[in-house]
Amino acid sequence: MSFAFRSARRAASMVLSGTLTAAAALAASGAAFAAQPEPWQMGFQKAATPVMERVDEFHDLLLIIITLISLFVLALLVMTVVKFRESKNPTPSKTTHNLLLEVVWTVVPVLILVVIAVPSFRLLYYTDKAPEPTAAEKAAGKTVMTVKATGHQWYWSYEYATPEGGKLSFESRIVCRGTIDPDNRKQCEEANERFQTEFKRDVIRLLDVDNEMVLPVGATVRVYVTATDVIHAWTIPASGAKVDAVPGQTNETWVRFTRPGWYFGQCSEICGQDHAFMPIALRVVSADDYKAWLAAAWKKAKDDSDGFSVVREPQKTARTGTPAPVVEASAKR
Repeated sequence: MSFAFRSARRAASMVLSGTLTAAAALAASGAAFAAQPEPWQMGFQKAATPVMERVDEFHDLLLIIITLISLFVLALLVMTVVKFRESKNPTPSKTTHNLLLEVVWTVVPVLILVVIAVPSFRLLYYTDKAPEPTAAEKAAGKTVMTVKATGHQWYWSYEYATPEGGKLSFESRIVCRGTIDPDNRKQCEEANERFQTEFKRDVIRLLDVDNEMVLPVGATVRVYVTATDVIHAWTIPASGAKVDAVPGQTNETWVRFTRPGWYFGQCSEICGQDHAFMPIALRVVSADDYKAWLAAAWKKAKDDSDGFSVVREPQKTARTGTPAPVVEASAKR
């Protein structure tokens, strides 16, 4: 029993140490900012999109309301205990009705719910669809990007529709599960070497992936979410985006990141034995860096390497007009 306890404590210490080391490395890196769970964190991650900023504001409003309600109920309880205790009221009151009191405790809760409902519905509709570009944004050539995220057991794949035409897709899989199992330890060491070379930081256990989603800072991105097998959930806490990935159904959310950096999430719907090993990693970069990444991604897709592939749309036949069968070109690893 004591050996098991010491082993568990040592493992917990290693996890905490690794997380702190990764956080320190990210803070010292050029990317500077990373949104991820922190030891002893109690509040939300810092908002990185307009949606999350509004979620924070709504949360603060609700916190004020529930705090006032709790204090009011506590005051009523204290007053009742003190004023109507047996020593002070040997003969209890037999009052059963009070019209004014009954009207008040019916109307006031309704008003409170209205105060909550109005910003709640505004936020709900704001998060539902990506806002269309304004006339000034259209004149500047700004459009709404579209990315499709698909959940699988147990990894994500992403499909980009580019302004130049055509689509590319790639798979995104966890690179470091832990350091206890020898095979996992070797995988983590190899991933750490790659991350040190490419991003000048340590790999983050349970959160980093081989092919992260990349977006340009300031761009409005429509994200379609679906699944191929069971229900998953695509979630980036710092963005305020959380939407179920349902087989046979496409759901929609949107993001617009206001600063570059790394943003992490995890599948938020229990989806099987490897549910805990299905992270979401998103890197927000400048417009120039995004163009460079996209060019490199297209090259990989055309070479059908590293999990990247070109999405080939079904072609219509001349005789029937129905889509001809297409051989999938996705790389299976």
